[in-house]
Amino acid sequence: MRFLGASVLASLVGAAAAHDLITTESAERYLGEGATWRSLAASGESAERRAEANYRLGVMLDEIRELLNRDLAAHGEVQGLPSKVLVADLGRRAMPLAYSDSRRMFLSNGDRFRAALKLAPDGQYAADAALRLLQGGFYDSVEQDPLSARDGPDAVRAQIALAEMLLRSTMPAAQREEVEFIAAILYTRAAKILPDRAAAKAYASKARAAVDGFEMRYPESLRAAIMPVLREALAH
Repeated sequence: MRFLGASVLASLVGAAAAHDLITTESAERYLGEGATWRSLAASGESAERRAEANYRLGVMLDEIRELLNRDLAAHGEVQGLPSKVLVADLGRRAMPLAYSDSRRMFLSNGDRFRAALKLAPDGQYAADAALRLLQGGFYDSVEQDPLSARDGPDAVRAQIALAEMLLRSTMPAAQREEVEFIAAILYTRAAKILPDRAAAKAYASKARAAVDGFEMRYPESLRAAIMPVLREALAH
């Protein structure tokens, strides 16, 4: 019976560990990779190499953030000792994850992608760094209402500049649809919040064109459902 009890306990512990999104092994791997990329980012290597290091560190932090947010969505708190140790160690090693107490979620770590773009704006990883920076900043800013955002006019202009840069480039169809969707919302935000009425009017024109274009190009997209909401907001 004692052996049976120990076996059952071991199986329960094993089952619980199997459900942890971050294990001891993956936490150690993240910390090792992070240390490598952080060291390279701060080195005297070429701008292109340092841009790659910042980009890869940003991608790694994004991956960790998504796993932790899945934990939070499912359980209301970070589960498992490896996850908690990883979050603490990343902070101690100058690779902190941003966290919002009010939203109870980890936010994007745009500084690494911003650094990559500054070092190599036309580099190998620039397009994906720009896309990740846009996605992170945009989705972090969204409240219940897509037009109700935490960001002020300067942040909205910066996001619009990123979206327009990406739309001038070649990208897969799924990414282009998402960027066009984000751009339509950002143009509408700018039209509603910019204190300069001339600039707001110009963005309203861009927003209407973006809304019409999105509906024409992606009529079957689930995202198309937001376009009438944007059109209605622009009418008032």
